[in-house]
Amino acid sequence: MDRLRFWRALPLLSLAPLYLGAQGDVIHFVNPSFEDLPKSGDAPVGWYDCGKTGETPPDVQPGFYSVNKPPKHGDTYLGLVVRDNDTWEAVAQRLSKPIAVNHCYDFTVDICRSEIYVSASKTTGQQANYTRPCRLLIWGGYGFCDKKELLYQSAEVTHDRWLTTPVRLAPKNGSYTHLLFEAYYMQPTLFAYNGNILLDNLTPIQELDCNPVAMTGTPKPTSSGTAGSRPTGTSSGKTGTSANPSTPTGKSGATSTASTAKSVPKKGDIIRIDKLYFEANQFEIKPESEEALQSVLKFLKNNPRVVVEIGGHTNNWAAESFAVELSTNRAKAVADWLIDQGIPSGRVQYKGYGWKQPVTSNDSVEGRNKNQRVEIKILSTDG
Repeated sequence: MDRLRFWRALPLLSLAPLYLGAQGDVIHFVNPSFEDLPKSGDAPVGWYDCGKTGETPPDVQPGFYSVNKPPKHGDTYLGLVVRDNDTWEAVAQRLSKPIAVNHCYDFTVDICRSEIYVSASKTTGQQANYTRPCRLLIWGGYGFCDKKELLYQSAEVTHDRWLTTPVRLAPKNGSYTHLLFEAYYMQPTLFAYNGNILLDNLTPIQELDCNPVAMTGTPKPTSSGTAGSRPTGTSSGKTGTSANPSTPTGKSGATSTASTAKSVPKKGDIIRIDKLYFEANQFEIKPESEEALQSVLKFLKNNPRVVVEIGGHTNNWAAESFAVELSTNRAKAVADWLIDQGIPSGRVQYKGYGWKQPVTSNDSVEGRNKNQRVEIKILSTDG
């Protein structure tokens, strides 16, 4: 958008709350396509920054931090990041009409991830690429940055093309006057990391029948995602913020290895240990696994009442007896390392499952690599 065209449009955007309101059961967003002059560290017109104090606000993209993806709609879109210093970004808006408790609503938003989002890491001082997948959370509240109820949580945004995503809101605890859109980490995770999410083209919020089937038997429109709970927190800023042990900072499934502050561990949670390396058919841990092991150690130290099982898994390219022996020895190697670092032995169990619990098909190299893994299972959170 050229500067002249933007400034001609700005009075209409800034006056939008005066005339963009509910029409019947429709609620219109102000500036739903995040149109503005491309800029870094400044929320788009009509949206309020809900970042953590001391962190820079979200970005109006494209054109900054090496982000050059074309918009899905209009000239610009919103870029949000999560950071490895346990901060993340969010924007909020006051609705022209509250969404009512025990009513149901839906709208769509175009979402994707940028393959490049380069910013400086505060922990390393080095440039980092904020590319790890994260989620979109939508909160209802009674003021800007107020998070009273988590209304929606998207799947992990791993795709780098725009996808139109349906969103359903069904407030259970109140009638909310504000919505907050927040980037957040995958769940569960052991440590914070650097990632990004891009948003464009919100459609108006429409009320719908909470019964998924109308009187005529025609399916009513529904959208994806229900929210789980997690600790409330503030959003964040970008450059100069800290970094994640496995990715640099800026704008980063079983889940992969974030800090307890991000996710309260629950009994039954399974977390894959990424970047854990062994020699082929061996169980000695390779030196380049240190970073991954330190992340697990940090998680256990930060959650002193958690008891875990280290589970070893292989693909099916071995006899069952060998697969069980190898997976058991690899799980034991990880457990022994944690105990050697001071974790009480009563908190760390281990078990080898061989190839009995694949997460995908063994018919490809990629699938076999995914099945050959070590995971943490939360057995107890009360010590």
